[in-house]
Amino acid sequence: MKLQHINIENLKTANVNVRKKGGKEITDLLPSIRSLGLLQPLLVRPNCGGFEIIAGQRRYHALEKLAEEGEIEPVPCIIMDEQDNAKAIEASLAENIARLPMDEIDQYKAFAAMAKQGLSAEDIASQFGITERLVTQRLAIANLINPILTAYRNGDIHAGTIRILTMASKRQQKAWLELYKSEEDQAPEGYALKSWLFGGANIATENALFDLDNYRGGIVSDLFGDDKYFDDASKFWELQNTAIAKAKEQYLINGWKDVIVLDVGEYFPVYDYVDTTKEEGGKVYVASKHDGEVTFYEGQLPRKEAQAKLKVANGEETTANVRPELTKPMQNYLDLHRHSAVRTELLGHSDIALRLAVAQIIAGSDRWTVHADPQKANNDSIAESLATNKAENKFAEERQRVRELLGWSDDVADTIVPAKNDWQRQNDIHEIFAKLIELDEATVIRILTFVVAETLPAGSALVEALGNLLSADMGEYWQVDEIFLDLHRDKEAINAMLKHIGGKRVADGNISATAKVQKKIIADYLDGTRQPQKQDWQSRYMDFPMRAYTKRGGVPTIENWKAVKKQYV
Repeated sequence: MKLQHINIENLKTANVNVRKKGGKEITDLLPSIRSLGLLQPLLVRPNCGGFEIIAGQRRYHALEKLAEEGEIEPVPCIIMDEQDNAKAIEASLAENIARLPMDEIDQYKAFAAMAKQGLSAEDIASQFGITERLVTQRLAIANLINPILTAYRNGDIHAGTIRILTMASKRQQKAWLELYKSEEDQAPEGYALKSWLFGGANIATENALFDLDNYRGGIVSDLFGDDKYFDDASKFWELQNTAIAKAKEQYLINGWKDVIVLDVGEYFPVYDYVDTTKEEGGKVYVASKHDGEVTFYEGQLPRKEAQAKLKVANGEETTANVRPELTKPMQNYLDLHRHSAVRTELLGHSDIALRLAVAQIIAGSDRWTVHADPQKANNDSIAESLATNKAENKFAEERQRVRELLGWSDDVADTIVPAKNDWQRQNDIHEIFAKLIELDEATVIRILTFVVAETLPAGSALVEALGNLLSADMGEYWQVDEIFLDLHRDKEAINAMLKHIGGKRVADGNISATAKVQKKIIADYLDGTRQPQKQDWQSRYMDFPMRAYTKRGGVPTIENWKAVKKQYV
């Protein structure tokens, strides 16, 4: 048997169901399923393209009624194999469900207790035959403060309000509860509550991490209360972000492994993380609300990462999952542009090309079969960017001259050396050899230099070695373009790049801004809208050797060079 979630329209009652009367008497079930969800899955078997219900007819009819009221999620069902005993399965499920407290809040707290014991939402869902999403929702509700849960249990707070409050911080929950208890004020609900939680309210001075004397705007006082508010959100966030950046630096100085600053308004699901000490690799997560409140979650580790650590401690093999600084398309973009610059530089150094050719003959090469590098772009935008590269155009001009030296017509394939996937193309070695005999040594060496450059593998350590040896200047061939910024996804690296071009104050002042906002600021420096700290700025990714913007590592180009650089020093 197996658990599967099936759309209700694919279910139907079966003639073999033992309940012949009362199957549609569902008055007592409706409130429980509407509130708690379906705790015990239906027992079904395949029939005529759908599934027929062997056990759970009343639960099915209750779900039908709820479907009339609005859309419902797929129904958890146990699908029987032919050899399964239906009564045994029903008895086992009933025993599992009976272990849960049936009071709604008690059930939520039972799930929370199981999570604290190390069980994941997936583990709990599997144990009780319910959806993982349902468990996650209940864990979030269990995280609410007790007075709110008590009011909900007593029927004083609507379920929709409770769900929205799961996104509130503890401070916001307490503030909402005060409004709820007040005889003069009214606590927001529904859409108004969401607005109240996510920025509808002004930014109170109590949420500032900085000295109020440093604020250069106005502060508005509540004439009927003690609260004070900032009148300019952008000025507030510049100071608040600078304070967050300073706090991050201090955490790292104090020995924390990593500090992750979330986007403003990004929800931090505490139930998906495990409390972990600094010494055991715990991280610090910084969550900022739209109203300016900042929470530092110290000693947190994603549950999956904690489980992987436990496997390592127990001697089990596991693979470290380090998030690389660069995405594959971004790495491809950098490899192709750097490759074009280095092989074009090689054109002016035939003595080096000759020695490289001899080395490749002796030791072999990724391209020495012999094939031209395919210059394969991962997507059309990268191909479009490469087409405008000055080095690529200069290289194409030399390719045309070599064609003419060999006596080839213009309709010959794009490359001098066939590409690996060009199976139908075969150059006539005797024709080429006879032509080379007629040419002087300088011309032959010129052709040799070109074909060596054309077979240079993109993204390889050889590109890095030659880039250093030839002192290749990427600034002569490439400038930051829209595609470069669009491909970059790593927020920490983008913030470091912003610091590189605009300075520490600007980078710190935007540390919690989205990657999109920070890339727009970088673009403003490049087009002259803002004045950069350094004229003719180039990204560290285009240095030789390449340099990263974070300490995480995992950039193939840098790792390739590290593996071989001692041979060139």
